[in-house]
Amino acid sequence: MVSKVKIGIIGLGTVGASVVKVLRKNSALIEKKSGVKLVIKKAADIRNKKSVAGKAYTKNALNVISDPDIAIVVETMGGVNPAKKYVLAAIRNGKHVVTSNKELIAKHGKELIEAARASGVQLLFEGSVCGGIPIIKTIRESLAANNIREISGIVNGTTNYILTKMTKEGMSFNAALKEAQEKGFAEADPKMDIDGSDAAYKAAILAHVSSGSFIDPSKIYREGISNITAEDIEYAKEIGYVIKLLAIVKISGGELEVRVHPTLIEQNHPLAQVNDNFNAVFVKSDAMGDAMFYGEGAGGLPTASSVLSDVIDIARCTSCCSDCCTYYPPAKNLRIKNIGEIRSRYYIRLEAPDRPGVLAGISGAFAKKHVSIQEVVQRGSKGKTAQIVIILHENREKDIQDALKMISKSTVVKKIRSVIRVGIE
Repeated sequence: MVSKVKIGIIGLGTVGASVVKVLRKNSALIEKKSGVKLVIKKAADIRNKKSVAGKAYTKNALNVISDPDIAIVVETMGGVNPAKKYVLAAIRNGKHVVTSNKELIAKHGKELIEAARASGVQLLFEGSVCGGIPIIKTIRESLAANNIREISGIVNGTTNYILTKMTKEGMSFNAALKEAQEKGFAEADPKMDIDGSDAAYKAAILAHVSSGSFIDPSKIYREGISNITAEDIEYAKEIGYVIKLLAIVKISGGELEVRVHPTLIEQNHPLAQVNDNFNAVFVKSDAMGDAMFYGEGAGGLPTASSVLSDVIDIARCTSCCSDCCTYYPPAKNLRIKNIGEIRSRYYIRLEAPDRPGVLAGISGAFAKKHVSIQEVVQRGSKGKTAQIVIILHENREKDIQDALKMISKSTVVKKIRSVIRVGIE
């Protein structure tokens, strides 16, 4: 027997409008596959979006929240204010909530989940990470029998597009960014993508669903891609690597490591093959082993697919009972490692005087901080200056930084140009 479930939508921008579009186009298919008929009762936006929502359109979000016929509220506004206020009001009014709002979940997920638990309703957010890739559901459900050890993800399509163009076509950073904006892969103000903030929000969410711990995204170590140069990309190619912006989560011994930064990845690693605006998440777990999940990480339609997946899950539950899907794992409080404690391999590019004794001085500074060198390559000289590329063995971040401070103050180095972490363990 098919059950009818009425939903309301708050926010009719790119994602909200796509939810309406997909639901109208595939309504019969959803009903056939899930046994529920989803009906949009009201859809709110302060802009005139009657052309998008038709008779369901309302300007006031409170009309959605207060409607007694609406069982599920879909929030696709983005940002924290006023989205948080509306989501909390819907939860406290007994509505299930589905959101694609990464910033809201990353910053206030703990409060919202506790409110949902207290009200006996669901709060689902598959669309908040990697658009159409069902990574949250995979971790929560398909990998429920696994201990997750590590997640390494290309979770921002804008930066991946830019780095792909720089790598494949030799574009400058600015030219690649401009093209990404022209194609709609980057916002007019791309700061949150370029500086790693967007990826940090997603890293916080992935850390929570894999470990149970809530992470303040402002505490996550992050570096963006604005300092990546054509020289770094070319040198990386020569030694068998590509550069990607990664969100990394590691869980070990009751401790949690969460960070976002550019990383040199071996060219034969699956993540190295993820190009343009696509996303991918590489997961390591004890029972399943290694697996990668790949797809379009942004855009209205892929995100709408994830949003409606959550809506369908809730609708199935509400059609058979009231609380079969309201389980929230107990929150954990794992210790978050400081970036200085984290161990990694490193790529370092520096400029030094082209004279005898320079390499000995550099290696001596690293040795004083117990940092071991794997490989040193001197590039072509320009005048009296040489380009030196150093690959380090795995070392502690603090020791690396201490050694670099010592080197930067010495007479054997003119300038440290790049410091990029290497590899996925």
